[in-house]
Amino acid sequence: MDCLKPHGLKTDLYELTMAQVYLERGKTKRAVFSLYVRKLPEVRNFLVAGGVKRVLDLIGEFKFSKDQLRYLKSLKLFKDWFLDWLEQFEFRGNIYAIPDGRIVFEEEPILQVEADLPSAQILETFVMNIVHLETLLNSKAARIYAVAGGKTLVDFGYRRAHGFEAGNAAAKAALTCGWNATSNLEAGMLYNLPISGTMAHSYVMVFGEEEAFREFYRHYPQNAVYLIDTYDVLEAAKLVVGLSKEGYKPLGVRIDSGDIPELVVEVRRLLDTEGLKDVKIIVSGGVDEYKIAEWRGLPIDGFGVGTRYVTSADKPYLDIAYKLVEYAGEPKFKLSEGKKTYPFKKQVFRFYSNGRMDYDFVTLYGEEAEGEPLVELVLREGKPVKDLGDWRVARERFLSDFERLPEGLKGLEKVPYEVQIDARLEPENYLSKPQGE
Repeated sequence: MDCLKPHGLKTDLYELTMAQVYLERGKTKRAVFSLYVRKLPEVRNFLVAGGVKRVLDLIGEFKFSKDQLRYLKSLKLFKDWFLDWLEQFEFRGNIYAIPDGRIVFEEEPILQVEADLPSAQILETFVMNIVHLETLLNSKAARIYAVAGGKTLVDFGYRRAHGFEAGNAAAKAALTCGWNATSNLEAGMLYNLPISGTMAHSYVMVFGEEEAFREFYRHYPQNAVYLIDTYDVLEAAKLVVGLSKEGYKPLGVRIDSGDIPELVVEVRRLLDTEGLKDVKIIVSGGVDEYKIAEWRGLPIDGFGVGTRYVTSADKPYLDIAYKLVEYAGEPKFKLSEGKKTYPFKKQVFRFYSNGRMDYDFVTLYGEEAEGEPLVELVLREGKPVKDLGDWRVARERFLSDFERLPEGLKGLEKVPYEVQIDARLEPENYLSKPQGE
């Protein structure tokens, strides 16, 4: 089923039921909600912010059509005056965010919404869904990039993504975080991404290996990559040698299965012996950062990475939250065990030592510090303040941050990074103040 437009129903029921009560009881003063990851997973040393630009691109469409309002009316939960309010809804608040591509850590507000309470409340599901998915995928893509050590990376995950929208987001995330191309044509068109692909085993089975390779080269001589594991990898590699001598020399060969360490060494030896040192070896099939690390040092030139990336298989979700931190100028916070929140709108300052990230400091928004501020005002009274750029600009942010990331954080072992919280943000400072009006 296609997603409904406009986007007002991209929300959960309780967002609207709460908003109706807020309005009825006059709880409409200025509120701030903060979207952040409570704690990094054990299998992540850092995250890469994502989804902010998409939120800004779509927030103008967060409205309610007449059909959607009729559906809400049919639920018999909402009063006519509230449906009238929804019909006129247009977000006119502010958004503060850490732009896409920036490296972030736990307790750092990726996005903060400031508006009247009902308006800020009903955006929760909308912004959380977008930012969660893109930050999750960015972070997985960055982790794979970190381990690949400059080898070619191509996104092969579209077929097994959790829906086409997720597959498109994954393709964009991959290119944002240093990868070289995607096989996903829709994402290629949507975001102007570089496209790459080879051939399937079915193609080889239809023609037989020799004719399959010949025909593919005849049609695509500039980017021919032969799939050599349909039958016998080493025999197929010998066939590649013979065809190359006839003028059908490919850019590379791809191996999708088998004993990869043994096969790539043998294929590389064979190709090199026959003067084909510039023919690349690409490996696909079950590839992720763990496999890439395991195969470090082997003669592999690039990887096709699919299912385990596009599903973020080792960690398919983040402990992300959208929490009220301020209302009517007063601090709001939780003290729940394991889910304590820090009040007020925030800024994050990053400090460096010898050109590397040293620590981050989370403080009140508007405060000054010597570090680099990460949080920017990106939407004022419903209007964009600045153009955050496309995935290429986000890629520049990521590569710049990645270069300054401590080397230990780029590996697979857990390495801590210090995030200091300003003592003035501690909830205990405000326990004497009432949490309601």
